[in-house]
Amino acid sequence: MGSLFLKKHKDFHILTPLFALSAQWESQETMAKMQFSIFIAVFAVIVCSASAKTASPPAPMLPPTPAPAPAPENVNLTELLSVAGPFHTFLDYLLSTGVIETFQNQANNTEEGVTIFVPKDDAFKAQKNPPLSNLTKDQLKQLLLFHALPHYYSLSEFKNLSQSGPVSTFAGGQYSLKFTDVSGTVRIDSLWTRTKVSSSVFSTDPVAVYQVNRVLLPEAIFGTDVPPMPAPAPAPIVSAPSDSPSAADSDEANAKSPKSAKKNSGQKLALAPVAMVVSGLVAMFL
Repeated sequence: MGSLFLKKHKDFHILTPLFALSAQWESQETMAKMQFSIFIAVFAVIVCSASAKTASPPAPMLPPTPAPAPAPENVNLTELLSVAGPFHTFLDYLLSTGVIETFQNQANNTEEGVTIFVPKDDAFKAQKNPPLSNLTKDQLKQLLLFHALPHYYSLSEFKNLSQSGPVSTFAGGQYSLKFTDVSGTVRIDSLWTRTKVSSSVFSTDPVAVYQVNRVLLPEAIFGTDVPPMPAPAPAPIVSAPSDSPSAADSDEANAKSPKSAKKNSGQKLALAPVAMVVSGLVAMFL
């Protein structure tokens, strides 16, 4: 039995490498199958992707979106008032008080815009009562703010604005103006001042600048004791033409015809003796 065990044990050692080699072959075969399966899967993906690209047309190339155009700059009020008008007095007041910056900021940085009523230089020269020289710096600033509305209004919009009652100005609620539209003529009333818009200097949203004939005086500064308006000058009296010639016409006629004057005086002298004889005969018969 011992020899038989040794013989079997010897055969076992001979078969062990064969078993290991067989297992290695099976492992390599399994690995090859896995690699082949992976290759088939990758190949199928590539084929499907290529067919999909061939079936669907390429997406069109869209042109790049153009950059938005820059917003146009609003009108420079200082430059506008320096070349129009002449509005030099009003512009000097705006610059000295800083009100020009308030108006420009309203035009540039708000959606409401601004409407400005600008008196000409002659309007300031004609403003004697009350004088503007007695105003404090703060009152002068309020006076200038009183000449603007914190909203853009075209001339056609004043017709509706005249039906809404007093309109607050840049100076605040107490500083209001009344507007009336008479056949397209815009009239402005501030109790102290009654004037009209004489021309449109500039009117493009968001800035409107209108010329007025007088300086707008607010009741909040000058009070309610308004002096009476001067009576209008009487119309000149036109005399009716006379039918009889005037003395000047007679003198002119005599000056033009001296010969006829001498002829008439000679005829009077020749008839004088005849008249005396006739009057003597009449006296004898009586």
